[in-house]
Amino acid sequence: MGSFSIWHWLIVLLVVILIFGTKKLRNMGSDLGGAVKSFKDGMRGDEPKQAQQDAQAIEGEVTSKSPAPESPAKDKTNTHV
Repeated sequence: MGSFSIWHWLIVLLVVILIFGTKKLRNMGSDLGGAVKSFKDGMRGDEPKQAQQDAQAIEGEVTSKSPAPESPAKDKTNTHV
């Protein structure tokens, strides 16, 4: 009496599918997955946001300090007469 056999679980699964339908169960599964993901992100705190902001700041510094190299062919001030 302590444990259920595989047949008991299959009957329970069949009844649940008949009551809710597969579409509703799929939606409930995706909602549950989204909730778990949000919970994990909340438990981590601001680390992902802070890391993303740091990466953007570093990328901004690199692009602002190093201008794009100019091609000598496009430079019109370097003409020899």
